[in-house]
Amino acid sequence: MRSRRVLFRKDLGELFASRAFWLTLMMIGPLVGQAFIQAVNTYAEVSAGALPQGLSPLDGIVVPSLGAYELAIMLLFPFVAIRTISAERTTGALKLILQWPVSRAAHVLSKLSALVVAWLLSLVAFGVAMALWCSYGGHLDGGEVANVLLGYTLRFVFTAAIAMCAAALVPGAANAAVVVLAFTIGTWALDFLATGRGGIWQTLASYTPAAALRSFERGLLRVDVVAVMLIITIVALYITARFLNLGSIPVAAIALILAAGAIVAASRVNVSADLSEDRRNSFSAADERALRSIKEPLTITVWLSAEDPRMNDFERNVLVKLRRTIDVDVRYPLEGRTGLFEKYGDIEYRIGGRSAVNRSTIEEVVLETIYGLRGERTSRPLSADETSAPLYSGYPLVAFPNGAAIIFYVFWPVSVLLAWLFARRNRRTG
Repeated sequence: MRSRRVLFRKDLGELFASRAFWLTLMMIGPLVGQAFIQAVNTYAEVSAGALPQGLSPLDGIVVPSLGAYELAIMLLFPFVAIRTISAERTTGALKLILQWPVSRAAHVLSKLSALVVAWLLSLVAFGVAMALWCSYGGHLDGGEVANVLLGYTLRFVFTAAIAMCAAALVPGAANAAVVVLAFTIGTWALDFLATGRGGIWQTLASYTPAAALRSFERGLLRVDVVAVMLIITIVALYITARFLNLGSIPVAAIALILAAGAIVAASRVNVSADLSEDRRNSFSAADERALRSIKEPLTITVWLSAEDPRMNDFERNVLVKLRRTIDVDVRYPLEGRTGLFEKYGDIEYRIGGRSAVNRSTIEEVVLETIYGLRGERTSRPLSADETSAPLYSGYPLVAFPNGAAIIFYVFWPVSVLLAWLFARRNRRTG
């Protein structure tokens, strides 16, 4: 344990000695500040409009402010993570470090722990932004904020593990950066390719970092997404540990095969929690009970192209809720094509040997269609708790980002600069 503590202090010291870390930390403040100021101004404009009902701080403030971290995770933090491996390999210090009485796995976990410390320090800017929002009189829901922070933290750890793995596999920091960038672009391409196609493509794309983050931003915590991201992270860290010095390609291949099997098993776990305050990912309690009583699988054939706005509405407002509730198989015959078809615009529902077709993407109409396939009445009586339950009215607020500019554009860079000088002075005197 003492050796591990010494190792962690060494990795933490190297992190604080890295100019890439301090430059990243210095840029985080203005990026978050710009996103937060713009979000507050937009939120005020919408609140002062004619239809401010249902305005959610999750969509209007929290997610836009955290959007700056998505940019940092993709373009800034990978260089910090790569340096933790490539610097030791370039200088030859890695050969000496591996002779310590600590396993290679402990070396990798120590570096990852130091990177997590860097991530937590960067989140101070987001904490300041949310404190300012509360001081303006804004509302925040703890469950929503915690869920989105969990998603971004998983995204950071995932990216850090991929960056460290690239640094261990490829000689040179520049080559490792190219590999990480190619991986990121590849996930974007997969996400774009799978839009409206269904099948294996959509299943794979639902676990890309961008798609996984979107579910967290909706207030949805999916166990399968968390499990898949953790499996890939663990495998990347394992390969990093194996290739720190001289790795074994067959062992890495076996690890990838086992990981693929674990990912397939995890993707079949249909367990999730709707942590959004407005329950945007859930049907009403009575509808969920009625849908869960359907034992036969539901097949939905969507004759819409990926570019059609109705496709996006149907995915976000209906299919997300259906997938959480029952066994549903969604098919996309057009597979992204935009040609004119006789059935274009139709949405077919099939349960057993019964089927029905309509063109509506409205939740109430879809539920009536599904209930009709069971031979039930389309209008069901509501329970007493549902009829008395208030609708989500939102939290409109006309506020101005007073003091945010000077905090994020002046105080934050100056504070980071002073902290860097202080750390540099302590390192020299120590």
